[in-house]
Amino acid sequence: MTDEVGVITGDVTLRTELSGGQVVVRAQYKDADEWYTVTGARAPLADAAGLDAVHTVATGILNRPEG
Repeated sequence: MTDEVGVITGDVTLRTELSGGQVVVRAQYKDADEWYTVTGARAPLADAAGLDAVHTVATGILNRPEG
């Protein structure tokens, strides 16, 4: 689920970024230009060193190869 367009399915790319002290997870359809904010995937993060861990968790939660 994304804030901008609702549900997206299929092959997507995830990006985890730090902006203004908040971690944000975004998704895009594979090879597309547009990025969408994953609903509920925004939280305070004081140190960018935690980005890799957040990305790993987000990928694990959102990876649903069986549907």
